[in-house]
This record gives sequence, structure tokens and C-alpha cells, in this order.
Amino acid sequence: MLKILELQLNEVNEWLFKETETVVKSLNNEAKKLLEDVKSHLDELYEASEKLLEDAEKEMARGSRKTFRRAKFLYKLSGSFCDLIDNVVIPDEIKGENLGKTSEQLTNAMKTINQEKTKWFRALAPYFILSRRRFDASFKRAEDPHQRFVSFLSDDYSKVVTIEKVPGKIEDLQKIMSEVKDYKKNKQTRTERIVALENKIIETKEKLQTLQKKGEIVELSQLDSKIITLTKSIKREMRHLQKPLLKFQALVSNPGYSLVADANSKLDQYMTNPFEALATEKEGYPLLRTILKKIETALNNKKMKLKPSRLRKAKDQINRIVNKDGLVSLHAECKQLFEQKRELLDSGAISEVKDEKVELNDFLKELETKKRLLKAKDARLAEEYQESHKRVEDHKRELETIVKSVIGQKIKIIFD
Repeated sequence: MLKILELQLNEVNEWLFKETETVVKSLNNEAKKLLEDVKSHLDELYEASEKLLEDAEKEMARGSRKTFRRAKFLYKLSGSFCDLIDNVVIPDEIKGENLGKTSEQLTNAMKTINQEKTKWFRALAPYFILSRRRFDASFKRAEDPHQRFVSFLSDDYSKVVTIEKVPGKIEDLQKIMSEVKDYKKNKQTRTERIVALENKIIETKEKLQTLQKKGEIVELSQLDSKIITLTKSIKREMRHLQKPLLKFQALVSNPGYSLVADANSKLDQYMTNPFEALATEKEGYPLLRTILKKIETALNNKKMKLKPSRLRKAKDQINRIVNKDGLVSLHAECKQLFEQKRELLDSGAISEVKDEKVELNDFLKELETKKRLLKAKDARLAEEYQESHKRVEDHKRELETIVKSVIGQKIKIIFD
């Protein structure tokens, strides 16, 4: 069993060159001889094509009606043969890539010439018999070295072609490994950036929490809590008036029940924001009294229909608010809280805190967006890294297989 030879990637090319130098040199010499033979017979075939061209030209010059058209056709056909042979490039440097191109060009030329002469030479009969025979003989002599050359390239010389691919394979592998190394290096940088962003996010959130604990903000929060409590109290004190107020909104456009502009606006406000509606009333909440009196009149005139139990409760509540000052204490509390909040909002301190809060929230969103995009990029690059890592292993195995196929030696490529 052959011992597996371990080689650094940068050692493979030089080692393989030394191991195959003799074989490659011998095969290159053989390729050179075959190529010279091909060239020699191609030159002969080219001369035969030119001879066809000359014979056709001479016959055309004679101007015979019987042969002129055929001579003209032979002139064009032999010219195309010359062009096909001219397109075959005989390389100066013996390399697999060069010889492969020459083989393709040569095969194309010989195949096309054979098809064309087989197809059209019969059409030239019975004229140009000697010219055609000379060309056929030259073609047959060129076909033999052509076949030997093509066969040699696909068989014995394929080993050289395989060896010539090794430097390119090594270069590809080194490039992929460089991508893997870059990922590892940049991964650390991205991780550090993500950690830095997370720290800034924590710091910004702490600043926002500190803002929330400022005296003015705390006081505003306390006022808002009291306002919520008072709003619930107002709704409770007017709970039986919700339906009448809603029905009265649809009735105020009728004659006899219309309201002045202030009272009409206040009606809407009592439905949407009862705290502010009551807090902004004058002493004795005259606008609410006006609205409730109008509602009472409408109820008495049966312009608004309610169930008996609801009607009784609504009238009792209207009477308590209009005639017994049922909302006086709530009105006073609402006015006091409303003024306190307005004074606090009008102060510069709240304005500054609000501006700073908006600025911090915007900054926080920006940080979180950067973090999200960076993590998304990191995830995408992690997938690319896994793919590159797999490609490294695939290219490594391919190189090891190439070496074994060329010289039969098992090798294991190792990296620093």
C-alpha cells in the first residue's frame, strides 16, 4: 500500500514538476514531432488547393461555355479550402492549451474539406479529373497524421494537459482560502462593531429611563394619572347621560334645539374628552347646563325616545347636575389639574426634556437599524463562509485526485 505523502499547498506545484519532468518532456517531444508531421502535410494540402485554384483559373481564362461555370465553382471551392487550412494555427510553444486549440481547428478544417469535396467533386465530373485526384491523394496523406495527432492528444498527452491545470487549480484554491481568511478577520471586526452598538443601545435606553425619572416628567405622569382617575369619575357621574348626549347630537340641527357655537363644540367635547370639556368650563359649567336643559326639554317633548328606566335615571342625573350642583367639586378638581398641567407643559423644562427624548429615541432607532443590518450582513457572510469552506475541501480533494491520476502517488495537502 502506497504511503500517503503530506505536502504544503505551496509545495505541490514544484514537487509535481520534478516528479513528472521526464515524462512531460518526452510527451512534449512526441507532440512536437507529430505537430511537425501535421504541418508538413497541411502545407502539401495547401499547395494542392492552390493547384486546384490555378487549374480553375486557367480554365476560366479559356472562356469555354462547357467548362466556365464548373471552373468558376471550383475556383471558389478551392479558395475556401485554402482559407480553412490558413485558419489552423500551428503554435510555437508546445502546451496542452495550444495543442488543444490546434486540434479543434485542424479537425474542423479536415472535416469541412472532406464534406465539401465529397459533395461537390462529383458535380465537376468529367472535368478536372487529374486535379481532383491529386487533391484527394494529398488529403488522404494529411488525414493520417491528423488522426494520429488527435488520438495522441486525447490519450497519452492528456496526462500533460492534466498536469498543466494544476497551477491554475492551486491558484483558485489559494484565492478561496484568502476569502476564508478575510472572513475570519472581518468577522472579528463585525463582532466588535455589533458589541459596540449593543453597548450604545443600552446606554441610550438608560438615558431615556433617567429622563423618565426627572422631576418634571414624574410630576407630569402623576398629573396624567390623576386626570385618568377624574375622567373615570366624570363618566361615572354622567353615565346615564351618554345615550341622551349621543341622541342629542343628531337633534341639535332641528329648530328649537339648536345650540350656540360654543355649546355645540362643547357637546362634541363632552363625548370625546369629558375631562377637558369640564375643566375648561366657566364657574358653574354654564355650557353643560345649557346642553342638559335642552336635552331635558327634548325628553319632555318626546323628541328623544328612551326606555322608561333609562329616562328616569337620565332625568335624575340632569336634575342633580343642573339644580343641585352635582359636578361642582369635580369641576373644581378638573380646573385645578388642567391649570397645573398647562403650566407644567408651558415651562421650558418639559420642552427640553421632550426634545431630548425625541432626539434619544431617534438615535436609538438609528442604532437598532445599524445593528439589524450588520447582523443580517454577518448572517449572509456566514453562509458564504460555509460555502467557501466547502469549496476549499472540494478543490483540495480535486488536486489530490489529479496528482494520484497522473503519477499514482497519494498525497494529502495540508495548510499552515
